[in-house]
Amino acid sequence: MPAMLLVLLVAALALATPAPGTQMKRRQMDQAPNVVLVASDSFDGRLTFQPGSQVVKLPFINFMRAHGTTFLNAYTNSPICCPSRAAMWSGLFTHLTESWNNFKGLDPNYTTWMDVMEKHGYQTQKFGKLDYTSGHHSIRSTLKKSEQRKRRYKINRVEAWTREVAFLLRQEGRPIVNLIPDKNRRRVMVKDWQNTDKTIDWLRQVNYTKPFVLYLGLNLPHPYPSPSSGENFGSSTFQTSLYWLEKVAYDAIKIPKWLPLSQMHSVDYYSSYTKNCTGKFTENEIKNIRAFYYAMCAETDAMLGKIILALRKLDLLQKTIVIYTSDHGEMAMEHRQFYKMSMYEASVHVPFLMMGPGVKANLQVSSVVSLVDIYPTMLDIAGIALPPNLSGYSLLTVLSNASANEQAFKLHHPPWILSEFHGCNANASTYMLRTGQWKYIAYSDGASVPPQLFDLSMDPDELTNIATEFPEIIYSLDQKLRSIINYPKVSASVHRYNKEQFIMWKQSVGQNYSNVIAHLRWHQDWQKDPRKYENAIQHWLTAHSSPVASSPPQSTSGSQPSLLQSTSG
Repeated sequence: MPAMLLVLLVAALALATPAPGTQMKRRQMDQAPNVVLVASDSFDGRLTFQPGSQVVKLPFINFMRAHGTTFLNAYTNSPICCPSRAAMWSGLFTHLTESWNNFKGLDPNYTTWMDVMEKHGYQTQKFGKLDYTSGHHSIRSTLKKSEQRKRRYKINRVEAWTREVAFLLRQEGRPIVNLIPDKNRRRVMVKDWQNTDKTIDWLRQVNYTKPFVLYLGLNLPHPYPSPSSGENFGSSTFQTSLYWLEKVAYDAIKIPKWLPLSQMHSVDYYSSYTKNCTGKFTENEIKNIRAFYYAMCAETDAMLGKIILALRKLDLLQKTIVIYTSDHGEMAMEHRQFYKMSMYEASVHVPFLMMGPGVKANLQVSSVVSLVDIYPTMLDIAGIALPPNLSGYSLLTVLSNASANEQAFKLHHPPWILSEFHGCNANASTYMLRTGQWKYIAYSDGASVPPQLFDLSMDPDELTNIATEFPEIIYSLDQKLRSIINYPKVSASVHRYNKEQFIMWKQSVGQNYSNVIAHLRWHQDWQKDPRKYENAIQHWLTAHSSPVASSPPQSTSGSQPSLLQSTSG
């Protein structure tokens, strides 16, 4: 079934009233709990349990952990904002929604789990960052003011479309820190606090005789914009105040180990280079970036706390299921990167905590789960029949007080999760299968770029790729991955999409093409030799080839064994 047809089918079935006699009989609305979902941006899930939780004070996450259930192995389905959130709101994997990058998400009229709950009697409200529909991440081009008024260019869409072009250009400002020297400054991310206030105001006025579902999206702890990096700047500034920095145990901060540049996987090298992280960093710089990031996490925790305290003050906490998660993590200089866009744990491991009526307290669940599980869980909470063909599974099985529920959950939920990435800062479509102790990462067509395999039980920092040592495991995991997703076919679809979109964009800017493309996020490198880079793009456009990641010229990981050539398609 074509991907978009499947999306429409799931949406239509979700809106249908449950048939009589279904096992998931809808609860009476006067018995259904309220639901509050707080979703931050860029929060490393490993900070919500030991030993990561020792580095920064997160009192309200700790409160949720003590009074609810923590999923220790929760993952994003795509480590970038819009595709991740599209999966969260649709319950479908990224290749099914075809949300390939930060410009391409769900249709604005797509039926989400909140729409379904509203149809079945819930009061609904959303505040803050959503970012799951197409067309987000807008920024004005820094052309002439007359051109600015006529046209808006989207951050990173051109860079994402051209990721397979044979050039290497920095697309981000160097990661830096900025301290607000005020021990009393609590509201650093003002917009997030304003949205938190709006959420609390809504809670004070809501009709308590009917259940409600409420969403708050936070931008923190995403890095702040970096206008000092010039035109069409990105967000590479980790900013906080002394108030939040004092919540960080500076001595407990771990300096991550880095592989030499020459030993990095080719896609990792491309990511590190385009993120402007291949230069020299002192240990003090790295430690400060991580400390500021953790302080930003502390501020995020405080906003979550404001919601929890408001629920308690309004006598709603015992009637409300509270969920906290994030769209993805933050590398914070692990593997010589910041941002996300990677399948390493810092980027893909997200927080996932639940508490409220019917949720077991102080429970830690080791089974793997992912953000597509939110859709069926929300409907299950409301007693609404689940549509078929969702990618996710309800998590309610494991949340009650029954002692054997995690074993039952393992029978109900598959023992694997899928994450995929098709956007900027990585020069090949990337697919991650996480199951048991293993993390398997495949690229592109499965043959042109070597895979990675990590044993997280022995190598939690993911420093040793053991793919060449265990060909049988690679074969088995690749077969499993291909049974879930025909990833060479998906990669080819993304490859075609990127070319088609770039050609349409190039035609749309007309005679201004050379000027416009020279002023995107890669402008500092591009303008050193614009003709060279335009020629590289022209060669890419005219070449008839399957999707293959271009090899960075500085990387010496050229002897790449094609471990997957013997596997079936």
